[in-house]
Amino acid sequence: MLNPELPKSEFSERRIALVYSISLFTSVLSLIWSLVVYNLGMPQLSNYVGVAVLFFVISAIITKKGNITIARIIYMVTFILSVSITASFVGKPGSVEFVLMFALGLPFLMFSFRRERYYVILFSLLPAIFWVLLYLSDFKLFTNTHMDPKVAEKVIYPISILSTIVLVTYQLINFSYLNIGYYKKIHSKREEAIEASNAKSRFLSTMSHEIRTPLNAIIGLSHILSDNNPRPDQEQNIEALNYSGKILLGLLNNVLDFSKMESTVIELDPIPTNIENAVKQIQKIHEASCMRKGISMRLDIDNEIPTVWLDIVRFNQVINNLVSNAIKFTEEGEVVLKISKTQESGTEIRLLTEIRDTGIGIAPEQQDKVWEAFAQATKSTERLYGGTGLGLPIVKSIVQALGADVKIDSKVGIGSRFYFELDLKLASNQDLHEIKQTKEYNLKGKRVLLVEDNQINIMVGKQILEKSHLKVDIALNGQVAVNMVRENDYDLVLMDIQMPIMDGYMATKEIRKFNTDLPILALSASVFMEVKNKIFTSGMDGFIYKPFEPDDLLDKIDKAIRN
Repeated sequence: MLNPELPKSEFSERRIALVYSISLFTSVLSLIWSLVVYNLGMPQLSNYVGVAVLFFVISAIITKKGNITIARIIYMVTFILSVSITASFVGKPGSVEFVLMFALGLPFLMFSFRRERYYVILFSLLPAIFWVLLYLSDFKLFTNTHMDPKVAEKVIYPISILSTIVLVTYQLINFSYLNIGYYKKIHSKREEAIEASNAKSRFLSTMSHEIRTPLNAIIGLSHILSDNNPRPDQEQNIEALNYSGKILLGLLNNVLDFSKMESTVIELDPIPTNIENAVKQIQKIHEASCMRKGISMRLDIDNEIPTVWLDIVRFNQVINNLVSNAIKFTEEGEVVLKISKTQESGTEIRLLTEIRDTGIGIAPEQQDKVWEAFAQATKSTERLYGGTGLGLPIVKSIVQALGADVKIDSKVGIGSRFYFELDLKLASNQDLHEIKQTKEYNLKGKRVLLVEDNQINIMVGKQILEKSHLKVDIALNGQVAVNMVRENDYDLVLMDIQMPIMDGYMATKEIRKFNTDLPILALSASVFMEVKNKIFTSGMDGFIYKPFEPDDLLDKIDKAIRN
């Protein structure tokens, strides 16, 4: 079905100008051709061409008034018919039909293939059809009377060939001009997209650094408190504090990793996991939110679930996102987290994880929408409850990476049930014991330079390092660090990246000018690949993410010094 007439604003100024100018140009050529054939003794053909001149002028006038679709149809039909009629009157020796080559490509200039492809196809086929009909009818399609073959060959033939060459050359130049313009636009858009992507990366990198810095203190101090023989009544609170820090870190990673989740495979890090112990802090974390809303939260964990291999960080991200959602949309009743064993073989187990609530529920027609990024089920939901709309898309991505699909059972006004089944490999208690086993580090007497401008990070880092019997010196910026390395012998440097006066990259480059053997590890709060690349390019030997686990920090220090 052909497209209806579109408003003038729907067409580019270039296309309007093209139709107008080509209509006027063709009308002038046709007028000249009408006079030529009249002088050659063909008044009937002259009259036909004169009528064509009138239609070309009408096409130009209609274009100016904004009815460009009608104008183009009039032009194309008039042009194809006038060339075919002329070819029929002149006969085969004049080769007028070759001008139809111009008509074959003209629709691609006159119409938009994206919006008006039916016009393009129709008016590209018409010249070909008339060309074939002319040959099949021995050029007697419109008349049985032909021009004198000698006159046609000597006068009309050169004009036809020259006209065809000029018109087709014009088309090629026009197409080339348009292609150059399109390539320029594509290049410009590409540059804009790259700049926008770089700006986003810079913003996220800065925000990552700013948020991870206090998180480093929360997680680090919770480890220090737990190592200082807390009272039994304090242990649970310290564990909750540490777990909360890790949840915040997980939420930050959700935002930073979201684009990566859409375009790449999520990397999993399965470890031997006791499910019951791993999720026991869930209730403690969300207890305050439930109390404020007057609802209850219940954990129903099958105590016969054996130790399994599972990426517990990603699993907990899923659980926390679903539990947080359930609490947010529940005003009365309860939220239940249930994990049960549904099947077990010699080496594998199937676990069913469910999060049920008695909240507002989700209408069937909205249930697909909740998996879309930055989307809420309805506009009223967004206004009443807020949120980024990233939680459930992230849940879906992680669960799919774990090898399952998350599903919904929900009724409006009754509640929702989100659930998924995981097939996990069994782990032995020995595997779990090895993971939990505290590693001993022989770092006594080793001298470390901690280059850091944040006082809280200095306090946390220094306590962790000194507890492992390391001698720690502090440099508040890269310039001080360069001077201290030049004047002292260190076994290792822990180098922050973003600092005033001189950053970690520049400081490392300066140190490498006079010391190429000293191990330098970056303390990076950024997870972006370009930052990692820059770390190694500047001469550092590795990096440690902030916030860090004390064992991870000490393990990397031990390996760097021994190597």
